[in-house]
Amino acid sequence: MKKGIFRSGALTLALGAFIGAPIVTTSAFAEETFKVAVVSFLTGPAAGPFGEPGRHGAELLIDAINDGTMPAPYDSVGFGGVQIEGIFVDESGGNAKQVAEYRNLIEKQNVDAVIGYISSGSCMAIAPVAEELQTLTIMSVCGTPRLFEGNDWQYTFRTQAHAVADSVAAALYIRDQLGDVKSYTGINQNYAWGQDSWKFFDIAMQKLTPGSSGSDSPQFPKIFAGQYGTEISTLLLEDADLVHSSFWDGDIEAFVLQASVRGFFDKKRFISVAGASAVDNLGKRFPEGTVVGTRGEYGILVREQEGELNEWFIDTYRERYGVYPLESSYQYAQTVLALKAAMDKAAAESGGTPNEDQIIAAMKGLEFQSLAGNVSLALGNGHQAVHPIGYGITAWDEESNSPKLVDIRIYPTHCILPPVNQMSEAWLEAAMPGADC
Repeated sequence: MKKGIFRSGALTLALGAFIGAPIVTTSAFAEETFKVAVVSFLTGPAAGPFGEPGRHGAELLIDAINDGTMPAPYDSVGFGGVQIEGIFVDESGGNAKQVAEYRNLIEKQNVDAVIGYISSGSCMAIAPVAEELQTLTIMSVCGTPRLFEGNDWQYTFRTQAHAVADSVAAALYIRDQLGDVKSYTGINQNYAWGQDSWKFFDIAMQKLTPGSSGSDSPQFPKIFAGQYGTEISTLLLEDADLVHSSFWDGDIEAFVLQASVRGFFDKKRFISVAGASAVDNLGKRFPEGTVVGTRGEYGILVREQEGELNEWFIDTYRERYGVYPLESSYQYAQTVLALKAAMDKAAAESGGTPNEDQIIAAMKGLEFQSLAGNVSLALGNGHQAVHPIGYGITAWDEESNSPKLVDIRIYPTHCILPPVNQMSEAWLEAAMPGADC
C-alpha cells in the first residue's frame, strides 16, 4: 500500500487535460487532491431509480464539502484539509466487468479510494479485490450480510445496514400495524440480496408473528427480468394475505405496473422493502396502502423530518436536479459524509494531511451524523454500519399533489440487528435475544 499522501495529486489532474480526463465534479481542486471513484448504475434498468440518484447524492456532497457550503458539523472546507476529485463509473455489465474496472481504477487511474456499489453481487465480487490491492473501499447500498459475516476485511467498509435490519423491521411493522396477517409469501430477485431478504423476513415473521405461516413456494425471478406475468398469476392463486418483496430498480416499477392492471393490490397486502424510488417515479400509479421502506432514514420516509442537514439536502438537491432526493441519493451522500468524518478525524489526530493507513484507522468503528439520523460502524469489526430502519404506508397528498407515507414507524438499531460477534441467522433463529421491541 502507498504510505505517502495519496496515489493521485495535482500532476494527475494536470495531465488529465491532455490525455482525456474522466468526468469530475465541478468544484475547483486544491493543489493536493484525493481521487475517489464513485461507482453506480449509470446505464440499464437500475440507472433511473437508483444509479443516477445515487451519483447525484455523492456529487452534490463532494462539491458542497469541497466548497465548504454544508451545514455543521460538515461546514469545514474539504476532506481532512484536501479536496476530492470524483470520478463517476458505471456499475452495469456484471461482476467480471466490475472487477476488471476496479483493477483499472487502482492500477492505471491511480484512484485513492472507491465508494459506491448498489448490487450485492458487485460488493461480494469487489471486496476480495479491494483487499488484494489494499485500497480503501466503502460500499454504499448493497444489502447482503454475507459481505462481513464470515469475512475479516481490512480495507472494505459499508455505511449501509444489511438485509437483516430491513427484514426484521418489516416483520416488526407488520406485527405492530397489520396484526391480522395470517399468511404471507414473497417475490424477490434470484441473487444474494433477494434470497437473503426473503430468508430473514421469513424467520423474523415466524418469531414475531407466530400465528402466521409462510409460503413454501415464494417466487424468485431473475434480476432485471422485467416481465412478471407468470409470477403474478402464481401469487394471486396463493391464499397468502401478504406479499413481501425486496425488488428494487426498474423491477419494482415493472412489477407494480403489471400487477396493478390485474387488480393485485386490491386482493393482496404488499410490503416493499426497497421500492420507495418507485413511489416517487410512478406517482399516482403507485398503489395507495402499500407498506414501503427505504432501508434507513432516507427519501420519502424523512421528507417532512426537521433538521438542518436533512432540510439543506432536500432543498439543495431539488434546486440542482429538479426532483426530490431518493433512497440511493441519501445512501451515497451518507458514504461521502463518512469519508469526510474519517478524513477530518485522521487529519486532527495526525496533525496534517492523513495517509491511507490513518484514514482507515479513523474509519474503523466510526460514529457520525448522517443527513437524517446517526450511523455507527459497530459490526464487522468496526467495518459494518448500523442505523435505524423505518416503514410507512403510501398515500396521496392532494395539497402538494405528490405521494407521501403515513403511519411511519422507525425502529432503533438494537431491535433489528444482532449484537457484536453474533451471526445474523443464528440470532434470528434464537428469537433475537436482546431485541425487546
